[in-house]
Amino acid sequence: MTAASEQTSFRLTPDELAQFERDGFIGPFKVYEPEEMERRWKIIRRQLPDRSHAIYPAGDAKATSISNYDRHLDLDLLSEHILQAEIVDRVVSVLGPDILCWRSEFFPKFPGDEGTDWHQASTFGHASGTRQIEWPNDGGRSALGGAVTAWTAFTHSTKENGCLQLMPGTHRYMNYDESKGMSYDEETYNSLEKDGVKRGFFGYDYRELQKDPDWKPDESKAFSLVMRPGECVLFWSTLMHASLPHTGGKKDYRMGYAARFVPTRVRVYPDTDEVVEYGGGISLDRYGCVLVAGEDTYAHNRMRKVSERGYVFAPRGD
Repeated sequence: MTAASEQTSFRLTPDELAQFERDGFIGPFKVYEPEEMERRWKIIRRQLPDRSHAIYPAGDAKATSISNYDRHLDLDLLSEHILQAEIVDRVVSVLGPDILCWRSEFFPKFPGDEGTDWHQASTFGHASGTRQIEWPNDGGRSALGGAVTAWTAFTHSTKENGCLQLMPGTHRYMNYDESKGMSYDEETYNSLEKDGVKRGFFGYDYRELQKDPDWKPDESKAFSLVMRPGECVLFWSTLMHASLPHTGGKKDYRMGYAARFVPTRVRVYPDTDEVVEYGGGISLDRYGCVLVAGEDTYAHNRMRKVSERGYVFAPRGD
């Protein structure tokens, strides 16, 4: 049951769309009541260890972070989540009628964890230097690229347990060159400090990608986004965003879940059959995008479609 089951459309109003275009984000808005989110998360959490139908193997420890991508392709409640009208209708307002979900991933924050460094993503090639999404050269938004991220709080997200931080209006210019790639060092996870704050990027140092090595994010423009369980924020991946370190109690943790959306005209994992990140790589043999709204008339991406038996793999059209 969703938060507003009697409402038939959650499209952004003209004022909300103008706000999104100006600020690069909208929200938080309610997808589930807190009690419903708690119920769903308890079920999902019990199911996560079972990887019998997951599309990526857990095998290589170096690929652990990648192998936890895209669990919406094997867990029913996550499949439902990326199709929620409260999310999809708003994404359609921004991207148009034909939409793919091309990735989802969990973002846990446990006691003592560092904050996530300020960053932007246009091609999502920041780790390896190899683009993971590619917009067509047709003007408009294509020059910036990026995806619309729906980041949902599965638990309370507070300043103490490492909530998101956003810099409104920073989505129109990329401060980083993702084609450079970054060097991975797992020993740097939880050990980097920047201006006295523990901030890293899962074993990477995002400063390696800066176009101007002397530039620093202006944190005076940032704010912390406190969210209740079941609330969601929509933002461009090119928006400067980060998270605070977890400084809260030992029994407190934060769990966020990000679903990423692009129009069907965008190519996903173009000319590649493997994701290489975090010191390892995983095959895309069983991977597929999910059409969440409209039609896919391009047929240039690996796809999965919904049937009575769940998601069924279909090879890309090219």
